[in-house]
Amino acid sequence: MNRQDELKKNCALAAVKQIASGMIVGLGTGSTANYMIDELGKKCRDKSFQIKGIPTSERTAQRAQTAGIELTSLETHSDIDVTIDGTDQFDPHLSLIKGHGGALLREKIVAAASIKMIVITDDSKQSSHLGTDLAVPVEVLPFGYPSVAKQLSKLSAKVTQRLDSNTGQPFVTDSGNWIIDCDFGVIEHPAELEATLNLIPGVVENGLFVGQADMVLIGSAEGVQVIHRESHS
Repeated sequence: MNRQDELKKNCALAAVKQIASGMIVGLGTGSTANYMIDELGKKCRDKSFQIKGIPTSERTAQRAQTAGIELTSLETHSDIDVTIDGTDQFDPHLSLIKGHGGALLREKIVAAASIKMIVITDDSKQSSHLGTDLAVPVEVLPFGYPSVAKQLSKLSAKVTQRLDSNTGQPFVTDSGNWIIDCDFGVIEHPAELEATLNLIPGVVENGLFVGQADMVLIGSAEGVQVIHRESHS
């Protein structure tokens, strides 16, 4: 296990300690979230610790089932006690860029339905501003792609349609949509940009998560650092 994977695993294990038996837990998507899912699966083998998980992607659902976590849905449980998910980048205010794994729509729906969102990450994802050397994924309806790409370009974004690395065809999300990766450069006002993006007809959701994360656990050489959003209000 390399250093970065070790840091991811450490913060994932720390996050699992926040979970109590009986909770409804949003299960994030990505390499860091996988460590959390596997650990929760181990705990669920003890019949005295039982949770129900709501996955944010088909990949997560498969991993959680393999790990032995009972799954449920938002139709059955519209209020989620806590979601644990990773991030592609976060700033000092705990605003996030997510979606480079392609699951941003379901991730945002689950985060919005959660009483608490815990973000697990390593120190390489920390930045003074969002957008520093990282694009914002925007999920769009395939029908609207040409128009949406044009509108995004008018916002001074460098737009790139995401392609499937195996087929070279457009990447298709679990919800049947396409993704446009938008390089805005340094984002000074992420909340304003998040709202602006979602006003474009054809945009389903975007990867800016502002005001969603309550706590970020950061794996570093010094251990797991905990940052609460309230401390940056």
